[in-house]
Order: sequence, then C-alpha cells, then structure tokens
Amino acid sequence: MRLLVPALMAVLAAAPLAWAEVTVQNDRMYTGSDGSLHIVGEVQNDLGAPLGQIRLMATIYDGQGNAIATTDGWSLVNTVMPGMRGPFDLVMAEPAARQAADYAIEADYLVLAPKSQVIDVTSVELERNGQGDLFITGTVANHGETTANMVSIVATLYDRNGDVATVARAQPEPDYLRANHEGAFVVPLPEKDQTDNISGYVLVAESEEYAAVPEFSFGPSIILAVSAAGYILLARYSHGIIRQPI
Repeated sequence: MRLLVPALMAVLAAAPLAWAEVTVQNDRMYTGSDGSLHIVGEVQNDLGAPLGQIRLMATIYDGQGNAIATTDGWSLVNTVMPGMRGPFDLVMAEPAARQAADYAIEADYLVLAPKSQVIDVTSVELERNGQGDLFITGTVANHGETTANMVSIVATLYDRNGDVATVARAQPEPDYLRANHEGAFVVPLPEKDQTDNISGYVLVAESEEYAAVPEFSFGPSIILAVSAAGYILLARYSHGIIRQPI
C-alpha cells in the first residue's frame, strides 16, 4: 500500500503545520461480498488541534503500476481530535476495481477550533446472531446542559495485525439526547467475511453540538495507542472514543 500524500488543506489557524502530522494508518484493501472494492483505514491526527471535513481521495493501480481508477469519500468521524484517528471506507464498484493491486491516498481537511466534551459512550457489548451477523449495542449519554442533536456512533473493527477490518456508522433512535439523558444504540456491522478474525474495536460518539468524553479499554492484540487528554473542542462536530477487546 502507499503512504498518505497530503493534498490541499484549508487552515483556520495562523501557525504553519507539518504535513507529516496528518497521516493514514492501519489501512488495507479488500473486495466486499457484493464485489465492490473497499479501502479502509484511519486518518491519524498528530496536530495540536482537531481536524474536520476530512476528505480522502484514492488512486487505484493495477499490477503493472498503471492508474486505472479513482474514488473518494469522507472520514466517518466528522471531527478527529488531537492524537486520535478518524476511520474511513472508500468504496468502488466499477469493473476496473477487479484489477486493483495497489493504491495511493490523498487527503483534504480543515483545522478546527475548540468545544466542550460531554457526549460519553457508557456501555458496549458485541453480539453475533444465528446468521453470523455482528452487532455492537450499548448506551450513550449527554452530560451537557442542552440537547445534543444528530447523535451518531461510529465503529471501527481491527484484525489481529491491528489493521482496520471494517467500519460502520449508525444513529440511535431517536437521534437526539436531552441534557443529562442516556440513549441506546445498535451498530450493525456489514461485511461478515471481514469480521471473522477481529481482535478489538473502537466506538466514537458525536453530535452537532457536543464532543464525547474519551474512554479507553485496550485488548492485548490491539497495537493502536490513542491519547486525547486535555483537549476541549469548540468545532461544529467533535467526538470521543471507547475501545473494547473482543
């Protein structure tokens, strides 16, 4: 696979930023059950500020190194806090995808300003039904003083090498949380074939108004390290995460 190549970046801060501080990690390519090509991975934010509006653009190469197609998409997490990762899933259904042997990724993003962290994933459980489909259920809480709207939960699953196995996003019903209330969520995980040998997962809860409180629980086979202590965000979207072993 090829390293991240930074593309255009709209910066809302005065200080210059190093390109190497925003990278793609734990990425890989696979063919889904419907024949579509997936490139999954995470954008690592090592800047001292949150990132938003993260757009990923991939160029697909065949076995001879020829560029045969392009695809793009957005980070499933709207704001990636400093020291954290935002997962993505770039999907391509064109026939040329069947010849894919390699890829390169570029990224656009904005550097955002700070906001309160009050959305908290309070419990999680991973379940597999009789048909082998995987689900993550749990509760999310709003510890803020006003209603959190458009709440969503993003799940990133990892294989035994620490690479991203698959990702999914869902919203609780209803998709808002009043102040000091909890709500239940269910995240169905697609791509059954990609979940057979997973070793752990990450959940990210976010809303339009609030950021979540980071909480971590690491499995011994997850090789990812995340640190978000001390950051309070004031951006359009923000997030926090909870890690769980399998």
